Amino acid sequence: MALLGPSSYPIAEPYLGGLESFVGGLADGLRARGHRVLLFAAAGSAGAQPEVLAGGDWRPDELSRADPSMPAEAFLREHHAHLHVLDALRTTYAGEVDVVHNNSLHYLPLSLSSTLPVPMVTTLHTPPTPWLTSALSAGGSSHSFTAVSRFTARQWEPWVPHADVLHNGVDPARWAPGPGGGGVLWFGRIVREKAPHLAIAAAAAAGRHLDLVGPALDAGYFAAEIAPHLGRGVTWHGHLGGRSLAEAVGRAGAVLVTPAWDEPFGLVAAEAAMCGTPVVSFDRGGISEVLRPHVGEQIGIVVADGDVDAMAAAIAPARAMDRAAVRAAALSHLSAHTMIGRYETVLRAAAAGGPATDQVRVAAS
Repeated sequence: MALLGPSSYPIAEPYLGGLESFVGGLADGLRARGHRVLLFAAAGSAGAQPEVLAGGDWRPDELSRADPSMPAEAFLREHHAHLHVLDALRTTYAGEVDVVHNNSLHYLPLSLSSTLPVPMVTTLHTPPTPWLTSALSAGGSSHSFTAVSRFTARQWEPWVPHADVLHNGVDPARWAPGPGGGGVLWFGRIVREKAPHLAIAAAAAAGRHLDLVGPALDAGYFAAEIAPHLGRGVTWHGHLGGRSLAEAVGRAGAVLVTPAWDEPFGLVAAEAAMCGTPVVSFDRGGISEVLRPHVGEQIGIVVADGDVDAMAAAIAPARAMDRAAVRAAALSHLSAHTMIGRYETVLRAAAAGGPATDQVRVAAS
């Protein structure tokens, strides 16, 4: 099978985001089950094919650059890279691939899916974007769709009336139980839409030290909102990955999740819970589906969106939760084993020529 990843960042440790972590874990899991997985992703991705979805060698020639109508070169390079990969799937890999799993956020895989010799399954990882809704409204499609949460599936209903919900899962071996007992932790990309400055405020209001982990991808935001607090109840540990990150999460007494946008799933909450670390999160996007499983609120506490005082008040009750129960709840519905098995079933059905439901609707303008 072919696995199309995102093109912004490589699929490699330390992962720069939840989507990259998801694709890397899915590729590893499917390979462990005996599947041959051809990964197409950004340059620098581990275990990927030589054709990349961004960061390749193509450049527009000098005459083209002189054209005043030329779009930004980065846009053209990403566009060219996707065209190149889709062409390779029609030619170079035509006899090697029986299904394509599209996790790209680019419009071309949906736009050109009908030109591929094999069916494509598309997973909706984000809220609707104009790039993808335009592709669907113009006739692009996919054999079938999945979504990472019920919340995300509902957002896409004007364009995709039905998407099977397959919650993300994490590897229990990688995210091993930790002792807890430490301060509170925030981890992820340090950018405004993830709002770690609100975690700093909540931890300060609760009188707790905050450990901050992640890449500072927005230098201006970091300088204005994060740096002034360092050394004053906040420690930034930089960008950790692999065992170092899992150990840091396992040592935390609680993890704070502070989305300032409609987080489609909230993979950091699943990773924390698998370590036995309770989570306190704003109720935004699909995060409540992670923290409120069918077994009850054993994984963490959801507070009103943006309510820093409520988050601060929830830290102590979260730290008092039974870490073994948190881990057990994560194992019951957030395990990579379950997730990979469900994707395997969906991809096998598509490869076998199962019926493709009429899933795409042109939204009214």
